[in-house]
Amino acid sequence: MENSKKFKIFVDGQEGTTGLQINDYLAKRNDIEVLKIDNDKRKDLNERAKFINESDITFLCLPDEAAKESVSLCSNPNTCIIDTSTAHRTNPDWVYALPELSPEQRNKIKNSKRLANPGCHASAFILAVKPLIATGILKSESNLMASSLTGYSGGGKKMIADYQQNPLPEKLLSARPYALNLTHKHLPEMQKYTGLRFAPTFQPIVGNWYKGLAVSVFLDYSNFTIKNLNSNSNSHNSPFDAKKIHEIFKNYYRNDQFIRILPYADLPQISDNGFFDVQANNNTNFVDIAIFGDDKHLIIMSRLDNLGKGASGSAVQAMNIYLGLAEETGLV
Repeated sequence: MENSKKFKIFVDGQEGTTGLQINDYLAKRNDIEVLKIDNDKRKDLNERAKFINESDITFLCLPDEAAKESVSLCSNPNTCIIDTSTAHRTNPDWVYALPELSPEQRNKIKNSKRLANPGCHASAFILAVKPLIATGILKSESNLMASSLTGYSGGGKKMIADYQQNPLPEKLLSARPYALNLTHKHLPEMQKYTGLRFAPTFQPIVGNWYKGLAVSVFLDYSNFTIKNLNSNSNSHNSPFDAKKIHEIFKNYYRNDQFIRILPYADLPQISDNGFFDVQANNNTNFVDIAIFGDDKHLIIMSRLDNLGKGASGSAVQAMNIYLGLAEETGLV
């Protein structure tokens, strides 16, 4: 594809939280022509089909069933669809649009017309676990536990409206755990793309801030297998230590410009008086990964902007890769 042309982009679901953010990214670019549907025709199937099939790329920023409907409207074999819903994330006919997943993932994204954008919790969890599975350090049959702290924008327009009431209801002032039936919608992709045999036990918690997300994965060294780890650690006769795990992460993500492995054991640099800033990557496409541990346990923390790298930023990054552009275009 030639970088001199203007690519035609349609955002189906342009008024949703993710759609609005994607439009903000695209509005700053001179290589993009955004196709705009009239507000009163946003649910008109014929009108949506027209825009989808005129586009080089259509972003779907819709509920799952509406996203599936939009895919059925696409008859142009040259139109690439990037779906930000959960509808196609584990569909084998779609490519999971997380470029940092593996060395082959960018090539898969570049050569596919059907791209499933990852979920925000899922991106943070997968990026915190995948290096250990891929290098053979973490047993795939491990039963992992993880929690996630997230701003309320992840709940969409209704939750945003709930939290922006004035005065704010007292029940919303404190953190609120949810998905207590242990069937969070991101679990299938979290399991599939890490390579875990079992879905993790996952506890998301929403708090009274707009955006910013941090997933914590809790491990002990019994989860690890010795055969693929060389270590000089003599701590309690264990071949594992947090420093070695930190080195594995630095090596795994060495070519990924949006993944930053925070300095090992440098608490003043990576925390505020011992507190981890969940919102530190807001308004960026970066993911920070921190390794904390002693001689028995590890916490791997992964933070991102749930509306950026956790949603619209990731979608634009995938678009750039598909179009053959530098993947940071419009994101930094």
